[in-house]
Amino acid sequence: MLSVRMQRDQCVAPLVLLLLVGRCVVSGTESSDYSEAEVLPDSFPSAPAEPLPEFLLEPEDAFIVKNRPVQLRCRASPATQIYFKCNGEWVNQNDHVTRESLDQITGLVVREVDISVSRTQVEELFGLEDYWCQCVAWSSAGTTKSNRAYVRIAYLRKNFEQEPLGREVRLEQEVLLQCRPPEGMPAAEVDWLKNEDVIDPSQDSNFLITIDHDLIIKQARLSDTANYTCVARNVVAKRRSSTATLIVYVSGGWSSWTSWTECNARCGRGWQRRTRSCTNPAPLNGGAFCEGPPFQRVTCTTMCPVDGGWTEWAKWSACGTECTHWRSRECQAPPPRNGGKHCSGSMMESKNCTEGLCARTLAPGMGVAVYAGLVGALLLCVILVLCVGVLAYRRRCRHLHGDITDSSSALTAAFHPGNYKPPRQDNPHPLHPSAPPDLTATAGAFRGPLFSLQQGVNDSPHKIPMTTSPLLDPLPSLKIKVYNSSTLSSLELPADMCSDGEILSLKSVGTMGRERDYYSHTLSREPGLSTSATLGNLGGRLTIPNTGVSLLVPPGTIPQGKFYEMYLIINKWDKTTLPSEGSQTVLSPVVSCGPSGMLLNRPVVLTLPHCAQLDTPTPDWTLTLKTQTHQGAWEEVLTVGEETLSSPCYLQLEEECCHVLMEQLGTYGLVGQSCPPQPACKRLQLALFAPRAPCLSLDYSLRIYCIHDTPHALKEVLDLERSLGGVLLEDPKPLLFKDSYHNLRLSIHDIPHTHWRSKLLAKYQEIPFYHIWSGSQRPLHCAFSLERGSLAVSQLACKICVRQVEGEGQIFQLHTDIQETLPPHSPLPSGGTCLPSSQVGPYAFRLPDSIRQKICASLDAPSARGCDWRLLARSLGFDRYLNYFATKPSPTGVLLDLWEACHQADADLVSLATALEEMGKSEVLVVMTTDGDC
Repeated sequence: MLSVRMQRDQCVAPLVLLLLVGRCVVSGTESSDYSEAEVLPDSFPSAPAEPLPEFLLEPEDAFIVKNRPVQLRCRASPATQIYFKCNGEWVNQNDHVTRESLDQITGLVVREVDISVSRTQVEELFGLEDYWCQCVAWSSAGTTKSNRAYVRIAYLRKNFEQEPLGREVRLEQEVLLQCRPPEGMPAAEVDWLKNEDVIDPSQDSNFLITIDHDLIIKQARLSDTANYTCVARNVVAKRRSSTATLIVYVSGGWSSWTSWTECNARCGRGWQRRTRSCTNPAPLNGGAFCEGPPFQRVTCTTMCPVDGGWTEWAKWSACGTECTHWRSRECQAPPPRNGGKHCSGSMMESKNCTEGLCARTLAPGMGVAVYAGLVGALLLCVILVLCVGVLAYRRRCRHLHGDITDSSSALTAAFHPGNYKPPRQDNPHPLHPSAPPDLTATAGAFRGPLFSLQQGVNDSPHKIPMTTSPLLDPLPSLKIKVYNSSTLSSLELPADMCSDGEILSLKSVGTMGRERDYYSHTLSREPGLSTSATLGNLGGRLTIPNTGVSLLVPPGTIPQGKFYEMYLIINKWDKTTLPSEGSQTVLSPVVSCGPSGMLLNRPVVLTLPHCAQLDTPTPDWTLTLKTQTHQGAWEEVLTVGEETLSSPCYLQLEEECCHVLMEQLGTYGLVGQSCPPQPACKRLQLALFAPRAPCLSLDYSLRIYCIHDTPHALKEVLDLERSLGGVLLEDPKPLLFKDSYHNLRLSIHDIPHTHWRSKLLAKYQEIPFYHIWSGSQRPLHCAFSLERGSLAVSQLACKICVRQVEGEGQIFQLHTDIQETLPPHSPLPSGGTCLPSSQVGPYAFRLPDSIRQKICASLDAPSARGCDWRLLARSLGFDRYLNYFATKPSPTGVLLDLWEACHQADADLVSLATALEEMGKSEVLVVMTTDGDC
């Protein structure tokens, strides 16, 4: 290396000396020529001095990503030569890539040089200083050096120095979520995600990201309840922290007091009250309820009412000019008080004071005026009576000669008795006798009595009697069902309209392709979460491996000659609306089967796993099957134990799964809620994961998932951890989670502190109750971050406790070697024992068709001794609601379909043969022994 450096200096130094000497020789020659001249000019022209090189482009700092070399470039003008010097040593001339051009404006030479720096060159440098390079440019005026450009190897560690932690905060409280990104070169840039959306403080001023990459929420809002993730990235990689769940709760506040009620005692001592409610605001997201009583009561005293009484009559007054005198009394004995009644009767009384002897005479001439007034009033009354009579007579005549000139108006309004006259000949718009009136609007909007316009035999040809018979008879019971299937549409007509000339047939052309295209766009089919097959009249079975979800299509379900591409899909939780509402909890995966709208000749059987704990002596659950409409809303199909004849489905419930007999395909899910007074329990699984060995970092993380005790939920977590590089340390442990509003608490104990330390500051972590009970957030997990003292430490022994507060719990006794590569461990069944995803035709059924038909022929007909399909249902445990099977053409066939679905994994004929033997059906047993393999 030293010899190479000397050669570089020897190559460059003579070149520089040669340039300088050449310039001196030229200048010496010019001086001798001028000295020999005979005549010297007064002034000599001088060539302009060449300036020092000026860098137009200087090398910039660069990072080597993985093994890709970096390019350093510089450009200078004017420059006769440019060379790179890295860490004080000249770079070999052969490693330079030089380009030369001429500046069109200044006419100076522009020289550009590139070199390549590899990862090996940077790693070979020893010392505290980083690897650096700079350019040196020469011109006739001298040299110029560029700034140093540093070349570093880029990297980004895996583990965060500090991850955000979930919190529960009250409304309008300031929140600080801390994040320290992993060490890296260059330093990592940090973004914050809220429910996977990037937080931009310029768009929402309530967020603030500090220079230390912490997220500050100035005033917590209800909309800030979300999952927050810290994301660090640089030119090498991108790292995500664990998700921190922030819950913004609202503690309840009292409303204003209502006004005091009236005293409940009408007379004497009583009480009155006022109330308030905990609605200002109402508690939300686990916030505390209002403290204090919701009502206040105080005593009150109501004065008893006193009714008024009359005083004695006063003395009579003196006799007046009209021969009367009067007297008075007052309501003051006692006066009415406190709402008492007022005195009844008159306050004054008058009478004749002369005992009839007082006589009054009229003035002269007054009698004639009185009689004249009476006569005038009598004449006026007679005139008014005549006028009223004339008006009444004219109105009656107009009513008797009224015409109905337009029958169309009679069809669009209410009818009244009257005479009918044909339209006049000069009517420009006569009513066409063959054109029927439009009765649609009237039939839909009219609610009063309608009358017929039928003409009697003996009636006048110009009169139509308006009888009370209905004008529009009720329409026949016409039912039209249009099924959105591949090639089927049907009409249901009444019996009296089923003649050959009156049957209406519908044909749907090309709907198969359109419907298939529709569902392929609306339902996303994830790998491992869906299956499909083309089925016909022979039926088949669709099964999603390792999930417990299947769909049985019995023989004869699809019409003869028809084929449908049927599918079965488990909807992902983040891409569907959950069916639970209120205090309900989701107990099964949400499954879609289709195509929707198919015309099925008999029910299919959909099998769903669930996580409800059912082995209690008293019923703790109210279980409901729901379906999703095309608009996305959820509707209740049936509630277990409350079925009626109108229930479209039957649900057979087992300890770990349920089987749904249905005749309409779509999207279904099972939900439940506690049935008082006992709280219900959900079956959960606790799965412990760790990073895949060997561990090359001092940091070590243990993750515990809390999931539903269903195969689908466990498969989902295993797939997630496989993508994250995690391994399952031991089989999942069961846990019964009670509907008691208590959180799930996780803690780690017995850590060997001499070699390990926990990064968790709190003594324990908690998963809120409603996160688990609602089932809306999946998968739920907690992580315990540990750090070992040195890379030589490989043994880890500790204890992890998981329990519900005031409930059951589980303990993981962990003893592992983090450097030992563990074999892949999965509690799911291996590929050899897994059921195929689809089976078509007779191979999908354990019971041969010949045996099925003979069992149905023997048991479908009712038996006087009760030895028919009803006894078979009781023997098989399918007798919860027998009326559903009684409405089917072959109840035994539906029972056998349900038996096939319940025993798809271990469907031997022994259990069915045992039930038939107990029923005394020896002839059927002979057939099963002969045709089957029982």
